[in-house]
Amino acid sequence: MMLDASAIWLRDNCSCAECRHPGNGQKLFNIGDLAEGIRVDEVREDDGVVHVRFAPDGHAAVFDGEWLRSWLPNTAEAPADPRADDAKELWNATTIGAVPEADWVAYQRDPETKAAALDAVLRTGFVVLHGVETTPRRVLDVAASFGFVRNTNYGELFDVRIETNPVNLAFTGLPITPHTDNPYRDPVPTVQLLHCLRNAAKGGDSGFVDGFSAAAVLRDENPDAFDVLSRTEVTYRFASADAELSATRPMIGLDTYGRVREVRFNNRSMQPIRLRPADSERFYDAYRAFAEVLNRPGQQFVMRLQPGDCVIFDNTRLLHARTRFEESPAEGAGGERHLQGCYADLDGLESTLAVLRRAQ
Repeated sequence: MMLDASAIWLRDNCSCAECRHPGNGQKLFNIGDLAEGIRVDEVREDDGVVHVRFAPDGHAAVFDGEWLRSWLPNTAEAPADPRADDAKELWNATTIGAVPEADWVAYQRDPETKAAALDAVLRTGFVVLHGVETTPRRVLDVAASFGFVRNTNYGELFDVRIETNPVNLAFTGLPITPHTDNPYRDPVPTVQLLHCLRNAAKGGDSGFVDGFSAAAVLRDENPDAFDVLSRTEVTYRFASADAELSATRPMIGLDTYGRVREVRFNNRSMQPIRLRPADSERFYDAYRAFAEVLNRPGQQFVMRLQPGDCVIFDNTRLLHARTRFEESPAEGAGGERHLQGCYADLDGLESTLAVLRRAQ
């Protein structure tokens, strides 16, 4: 075979018992332990197995040919990344098709149902679990089923209902435009859960926008605006009596290959931009263009969460929204629409899914 790999790369990735722990596969050496001037002294392939002898240390390594080829660089394409936009199924309100959903009881009992639900979060950006018991704090059990709860200044969970002195507009009956949560955090919580305990109010429908799909539309229709938003850093900030949080990132985050990997969009916590007047005008033109795409009627998928519904979604990709709602005075504040939410992270979800697939 054509050994299209450097000698030091091959030596660093030897998996023999001398180089890696046989139980956990972790390396038993540091890069400084390898001899300088490493070179391939001999290479041969027998039945798909590649044997390599190195000089000057004389170390012998054995590689599976298919494994080796899978890791060799291919300049024609970027390496696979489950977080990047090319690994997703992009959608809008007209193309989404069937809503990704699962029954909570089946999710807990059947590994295939659970794997399909978690896979939907990675591919489509969200899944709706039906039949989750409408008891307080149950959302924490849902999060624990695939990962770990991210505790924040809101606590391990938060109540989405009308409050007398709200620290966030989410805790009012006002309409909320499409946004991502906690852009003022570094790192941002990558998964959000919302569990509906009650929703008898007039209004209060939930909306979801595929931010990666909207970014693709912007890139196609207005490449200059896309370029500005992917290069200009924006500071987001949140302050309350017990918290002072800020983070600075572009609205559209790209990886080194130009793929969209994150969207941070939240006008409520965005701080003044430090730009020269001409650059400021260009930024606001781009910002307005992206907002126009995000708020197009055909871009937002709207649904009404019913008691027992729990939606799990990717907070680095999906923007969520809410229509205005009114509660009956007879029910008292917060009595007619009550959701509980919490945060988790994609790494735990990805790990749980990988273990489920390995078992299958």
